[in-house]
Amino acid sequence: MSVKIRLARYGAKKKPYYRIVVASTDAPRDGRFLEHIGTYDPLQKPAAVTLKRDRAEAWIEKGAVPSATVRSILKREGFFSKTANA
Repeated sequence: MSVKIRLARYGAKKKPYYRIVVASTDAPRDGRFLEHIGTYDPLQKPAAVTLKRDRAEAWIEKGAVPSATVRSILKREGFFSKTANA
């Protein structure tokens, strides 16, 4: 079972709100997930991101692969620059 860190869509029509979740690659987009590690709200200016950094680091160390979108969000938040320097 491989694990990905990806977005799960919530919110109303035309008003998306996303949770950053750790899920199996077999699970549907908005279906079952292992852990909720943050949120992403693209409608705010600038886009609002909350993240449990310690849990994200733990999952990446265990082998979870972030999706392209989550990778760009993490990069924008300075997540990879911090872990590269540590």
